[in-house]
Amino acid sequence: MAERARKRPCGPGEHGQRVEWRKWKQQKKEEKKKWKDLKMTKKLERQRAQEEQAKRQQEEEAAAQREDQGRHYTLSVALPGSILDNAQSPELRTYLAGQIARACAIFCVDEIVVFDEEGQDAKTVEGEFRGVGKKGQACVQLARILQYLECPQYLRKAFFPKHQDLQFAGLLNPLDSPHHMRQDEESQFREGIVVDRPTRPGQGSFVNCGMKKEVKIDKNLEPGLRVTVRLDQKQLPESKTYRGKVVSSQDPRTKAGLYWGYTVRLASCLSAVFAEAPFQDGYDLTIGTSERGSDVASAQLPNFRG
Repeated sequence: MAERARKRPCGPGEHGQRVEWRKWKQQKKEEKKKWKDLKMTKKLERQRAQEEQAKRQQEEEAAAQREDQGRHYTLSVALPGSILDNAQSPELRTYLAGQIARACAIFCVDEIVVFDEEGQDAKTVEGEFRGVGKKGQACVQLARILQYLECPQYLRKAFFPKHQDLQFAGLLNPLDSPHHMRQDEESQFREGIVVDRPTRPGQGSFVNCGMKKEVKIDKNLEPGLRVTVRLDQKQLPESKTYRGKVVSSQDPRTKAGLYWGYTVRLASCLSAVFAEAPFQDGYDLTIGTSERGSDVASAQLPNFRG
């Protein structure tokens, strides 16, 4: 038998290189394992943070439902726009509209319906005021002034451009309703306007709520839209924005019992006041006022279902 070929002995240099290579390979394996462990740890931390945030939100919503102190009924007022025709000057017309808005705000009216006694079809507030005494134009002017006074001061510039109907509206005293807040005033709800600021898809929009910082909401909405925002209870002081969610404009009333202003609706005639009611079953109770009506003390009303 032929002798087996003997292995060539390694020199000291080759053996040292082989040992260094093994060490380097072992170090790489350990670093890769540490990197994987770190990546997995961060992933678990993110998941845990998301779960905790979702849990906090559920607890906040549950607490809000438990502490429901809301008002579930609404109050509407209908009046003819021709009431402004009794004023002798544009200044007095504006003042009269301001008095109507203030009275409705004091008694927490949720809807103001301006109807046209002449029966003209006026369903928007886009018309032009053409002077005192013009038929139908008083409805448009009254509705526009009512909307202007209901809007918070920091939003008026965005929603109400310069208009002849609002020439003297700046002289009226503010309503100072609960949703007319100062910059540093704290509240769970705020009115705002969606700003035209680029965001990533699915990352929400930014809303100007009249505060030092903008509010980042949970939905992507069209810029220029007026929204009601519910601010998160816990905010990060070092964050550049506040956090909040878009809610229905009825939530401050139904969940917190706050008076949140009124809506304005134009009706082409008296019958349209009831036929075009925004509520599914219409109005539960209707009371008409007249100088030839019966005394309110003698009237029998159904039980209140608030």
